Amino acid sequence: MKHTEANTVNKTAQHSVKREPRELMLLFEVSRVLDQSMDLRDVAGPVLEAIAKHMGMMRGTLTLLNRESGEIFIEAAHGLSDSQMHRGRYRPGEGVTGKVVGTGQPVVVPHISEEPEFLDRTRARKAFHKKDISFICVPIKLENQVIGALSADRLFEEGVSFEEDVRLLSIIASMFAQAVRLRQSVQEERHRLLEENKRLQHQLRERFRPANIIGNSKAMQTVYDLIAQVTKSETTVLIRGESGTGKELVAQAIHFNSLRSSKPFIKVNCGALPESVVESELFGHERGAFTGAIATRKGRFELAHGGAIFLDEVGDLSPTTQIKLLRVLQEREFERVGGTVTIKADVRVITATNRDLEQLIEEGKFRQDLYYRLNVFPIHVPALRERKTDIPLLADFFVERYSKANHKNILRISTPAIDMLMSYHWPGNVRELENCIERAVLLSSDSVIHGHHLPPTLQTAEASGTSLKGTLESRLENVERDMIMDALKAARGNRAKAARDLGITERIMGLRVRKFGIDCRQFRTGM
Repeated sequence: MKHTEANTVNKTAQHSVKREPRELMLLFEVSRVLDQSMDLRDVAGPVLEAIAKHMGMMRGTLTLLNRESGEIFIEAAHGLSDSQMHRGRYRPGEGVTGKVVGTGQPVVVPHISEEPEFLDRTRARKAFHKKDISFICVPIKLENQVIGALSADRLFEEGVSFEEDVRLLSIIASMFAQAVRLRQSVQEERHRLLEENKRLQHQLRERFRPANIIGNSKAMQTVYDLIAQVTKSETTVLIRGESGTGKELVAQAIHFNSLRSSKPFIKVNCGALPESVVESELFGHERGAFTGAIATRKGRFELAHGGAIFLDEVGDLSPTTQIKLLRVLQEREFERVGGTVTIKADVRVITATNRDLEQLIEEGKFRQDLYYRLNVFPIHVPALRERKTDIPLLADFFVERYSKANHKNILRISTPAIDMLMSYHWPGNVRELENCIERAVLLSSDSVIHGHHLPPTLQTAEASGTSLKGTLESRLENVERDMIMDALKAARGNRAKAARDLGITERIMGLRVRKFGIDCRQFRTGM
């Protein structure tokens, strides 16, 4: 009896030694296959074939649970036809596979002919019932949730350890679970990025399309027509106009409605960059090109490759940078600062300035040849005082924007306030109007913007209740009295000195002091 037990142990040990290299080879091959693709459909078949080759498996299936329908279906199989795979559908708890998915526990059926729960929905084992078959099925779990099952058919053999088969299939099931997790993560991230990209593109198009540049005046209609004409071309555009008129908005409208709309739109304020760094900012630099250049850095032209670059305040560029910009426009190439490699620039150039470039050319501050390169398609954005009919539209637009931003409910702008907006000359253009409306929205406490909510620079005598009253003579006398009092105050009550400061005689000063009843002593030191 002892001898028989020893022989059995010895055979089991020898069998285990034989299995180990095969298991390692199988796991290595499964890992290699799973690394080849993140799509489970691409790798499931080859993995099942590897299991069949190393484990002597007759058939194998990878089944997944559809959470929406509650149905378990065969995702991939080895040794099954398409029709057999299609028939292999279960509900959780139904049959052996359904039981494994329902409970999350592996099941071993040594003889399928003796197991009533083995349904054989695929009808693939009918011809093999006489040669009894063993069935091993293990769950595929993802974060403690069963998402499917991995199963294998093999001919029943005496002395074969089902525990080893369960252990090996469980390891492979875990590897499948990680592949599923990775696929889900990638799909979710792709979906998120796609939706985010769609949202941003929609937002940009809605925000920067010409229709969203507020204004119906004749001057703005001309701007819209020019934008429509140049949008689909590759032409260099020069946008001109005073500060605050919305030149950047026009540049964005051109780009985001162009054929390059999906590519980068890089903005550079040339007037805000110090002369010492503007060249590096535009064209980039190599490591060690100057003190502080600890790494190679791409310039704005490289970052805008395939898209467009917007050079605002281009009239402020230094003569040296103007020469390099001229080369980019002519040759479509440049080198980084400190570099020797020529870089091609597939970039559309849109520029803007509030400077008088023609005057700068006469003064020798701006290159004439660069001017001709930039001024291919000029667009003039009118000042706000030239499009006063647009002021109510702009004001309403900004009221709505800042009401939402500040969680306030502004219903209207009062008539006196509108009159004040229409009467003002707006030296700061649309930007100044926007700032005024934002301030007024914050100050309003009754859902209405009144005249007193506007800055003092916009106040009129009527709106502020400071209208001058009386005849011209009385108003002139008030002005004369104020001037005499100011002169006496400056002269510390000395009437002779005050008279000299005002360019009148002492006699006239005395008459005016008596007329207005001014006490000169109040202006003397110590009084």
